[in-house]
Formats: sequence, C-alpha cells, structure tokens
Amino acid sequence: MKIFISGVAGFLGSHIADAMIAEGHQVIGCDSMIGGLLDNVPSTVEFHQVDCNQFDTMLRLTKGCDVVYHCAATAYEGLSVFSPHLVTQNIFSASVSLFAAAIQNRVRRIVFCSSMARYGTNAVPFREDYPTRPQDPYGIAKVAAEDVLRNLCQVHGVEFTIAVPHNIIGPRQKYDDPYRNVAAIMMNLMLQNRQPIIYGDGQQKRCFSFVDDCVFCLKEMAFSNKVLGEVINIGPDEEFVSVLQLAETIANQLRFNLDPIFMPDRPQEVKLATCSADKARQLLGYRTSISLRDGLQQMIDYIKTRGTLPFKYHLDLEIINDITPKTWSERLF
Repeated sequence: MKIFISGVAGFLGSHIADAMIAEGHQVIGCDSMIGGLLDNVPSTVEFHQVDCNQFDTMLRLTKGCDVVYHCAATAYEGLSVFSPHLVTQNIFSASVSLFAAAIQNRVRRIVFCSSMARYGTNAVPFREDYPTRPQDPYGIAKVAAEDVLRNLCQVHGVEFTIAVPHNIIGPRQKYDDPYRNVAAIMMNLMLQNRQPIIYGDGQQKRCFSFVDDCVFCLKEMAFSNKVLGEVINIGPDEEFVSVLQLAETIANQLRFNLDPIFMPDRPQEVKLATCSADKARQLLGYRTSISLRDGLQQMIDYIKTRGTLPFKYHLDLEIINDITPKTWSERLF
C-alpha cells in the first residue's frame, strides 16, 4: 500500500515509517520541521518539508494514498496555556486541512494520533468511554480535531480510527526541547551534570510507553477491521510513577547525585494521568514488552551517542505574565 505519514521526521512518525517500510509498503511523508530531524527520516521515504496547514499541498501529496497517519502535532500541552494560537493552529487547523485533503482523495483509512490530554481530570486509569474534559488549549484542540474527523468521515464514507498514545519514550525523542518530553529533558540535564527542574512537588503521576510497543498497535490500526470508528488508548497501565520517581530512576541509571530544583506548579497540569490498556489488549493484542527502566536506558544510550545539546527556545511565548513558568520566560534550562 501507499502510506502517508504527517510528522514523518518526528519521533513517532519516523518509527511508524520504519515499520511500514519493513512490511513492504511505500511511504510518503511531510514535516514542518518544528520538532523533526532530517536524519530521523528513513532513506526510502518520499519526504516533503511542508506544513499540514497548506491544504493544496496536502491534496497533492495524499493523492493515490491508501492510508493516512496523522502524527504531526505541536504536542505542547503545558505551553498551550501560554502559546494558544501557535498550538491550536498546528493541532486543529492543520488536522482539518489534512483530513479534508485525504477525504477528497478517497483514501481508504485515516489513523489519527490524538492525546490523553482529551481526558483532563478524570478517575484513573482513563477509559475510552470517559467524557472528554480537556484542561488546556492543546487538549481542547485535539478533541475538536477528533470531532471533525468523525463527522467528515461518516458523512463522506471514509474509514477512520483514533489512537490515544500516552507519554511515549524512546530513541529519537527530542531532548533539547524545553517545553516537552520530561524524561528526555532530565537526561539531557543530568548528562551535563545539571540538576533537573521539577514543577510543583513532583507527585504528578504518569505511565510511560516505549515507542516500539506503540508502533505495534498503530501498525495494526491501519489494517484491522476491528478498530473502525474506535478510540483506542495506546500505552501501558503498569508502572504508574511520579515525576520525582522518574527523576530518581534516571539518576540511578546515570549514577547521578540527584538534588532536583523545584519550581511552582504549571497551570492546568493534570495531577494523575494514565490510561487503561484493556481495549488495546482486546482489539490489538497489545502488551508491554519493554519495561520503563529498559526504555529509559535506550534513551540514555541514544543521547550519549548523539551527545548532549543546549536547549533551544524555538517557540515564542504569546502570553507572558506572573504565572508563566520562569523556566520558559527566563530560559532557565
């Protein structure tokens, strides 16, 4: 088949591309390069450096494609409270542009990567039938994109499915981005012999999903008829750890003397967030094959191989006031 992947130079998109190429499929992809790296893109991918908001280009690139994976996203949940225009333009508007182009070209199926931010504050673990209660512009935009996808595909007769990956980790994740990827940020700091910064008391709890386990499910979501029209959480519901415990685990692996710097809570951050994997187990045969510790070690090895990097404040803050995290407004990383 011919597979289109948005965000193909990014962390998740490039891993999906690898999996599709290994299965013998032809892959075409795009990336705006806000968060991507050219050396992530497999050599056999037909790559285009363009933004999904460019509808005419999306219409041209998705012509003749069988499956569209929409992975591209400015996945900045915390930052979206302070840069809402940037984030929503690249979540909602970009998604609708790609969906419309794909539907016009009669692709067989669209696989949309949403976010656990859709759940907001709910009882944990989050289940797919929970009401959506997003707490920030990023989550609101993801839910709105889901709604438009569902509406358009039902009206125009195109297959779709919605994946909800959560807290993916692994090699190729950006570690010089001060706005996201908590494990990668901590590693980059500790490997520079710098203390990690933790927001609040560090008792925010998450589960972390190794990228290969997510790709296993996402690959199936392009072809299985069991998932049509479904929302499916992708990621583990084991090893529910606090941010402070995450820092301690990384420090132990690096033999680093941990003494974290604590900063005020980030506004609208959900305290407890993890998803049930029961539906993915039932429909996709999902299982956790890589433990948190082993996944973190693979990330450490990746960063050591590439070398530590200074943090790049590559996105502008649109709202700066007394509650803007000083890590961003004063560039403390």
